[in-house]
Amino acid sequence: MKLSLVITTYNWPEALSLVIESIKNQTILPDEVIIADDGSTQETKDLITSFNKGSDINIIHAWQEDIGYRAARSRNNGILKSSGDYIVMIDGDMILHTNFIQDHISSAEPGFFVQGSRVLLSEEQSKKVLAEKIINFSFFSTGLKNRKNSIHSKLLSKIFSNKKNQHKGTKTCNLAFYRKDCITVNGFNNDFEDWGREDSEFVVRLMNSGVNRKRIRFSAIQFHLWHNEYARVSLKNIERLEDAINDSIQFCENGISLMENNES
Repeated sequence: MKLSLVITTYNWPEALSLVIESIKNQTILPDEVIIADDGSTQETKDLITSFNKGSDINIIHAWQEDIGYRAARSRNNGILKSSGDYIVMIDGDMILHTNFIQDHISSAEPGFFVQGSRVLLSEEQSKKVLAEKIINFSFFSTGLKNRKNSIHSKLLSKIFSNKKNQHKGTKTCNLAFYRKDCITVNGFNNDFEDWGREDSEFVVRLMNSGVNRKRIRFSAIQFHLWHNEYARVSLKNIERLEDAINDSIQFCENGISLMENNES
């Protein structure tokens, strides 16, 4: 199975640098890394170029013009540039546990998408991590808000992971799925151009198409750098999510296929 790691980013090269360092530290490397860039400036491009020199990891920069928040389209762009049959999506402020890729490979199962675990770093700890370039954490590290999520255990993961279909709590900052399942629902909905709910709408359509949710705990762990959150979700995006739920929508018209056609 060829695995593509797709990372969304926008103008935070300091965080992205630590994310890439944590990828280099994996027990099993991804086959390729795609940076799905929603219009960052030259500094991010220079960072990627620097990492590609003498690196064993193939990093592909999938950049799009900065004309507003277009995370859905950026993710589709990253998927288009990828070649793996299994895709793991994270955000560019998520530092990975050393077993992150290995855990996702072990958890992959046909007919399911996988939601991994996230540990929130405090604002103070995040500043320290960025300043000191820290990429290794444990249960005993300072500044962990939901500390129990930092425990890496095969036994606990087997006991507490579950298969339960729900979109709440599902986030693309740690989401894995088979490429063919993504293509079946036409990827992310490019109509989402403001913040929020594009990830929930995507997984709702996956579930409507017969792909089930697997939530893994104490495994596939990442550490989320603190940053200011958007204050409010777009009302139009909430309506689009509700439509997908109420109308059992599987396929979005304005999805990855239109972008693929434009490239060909």
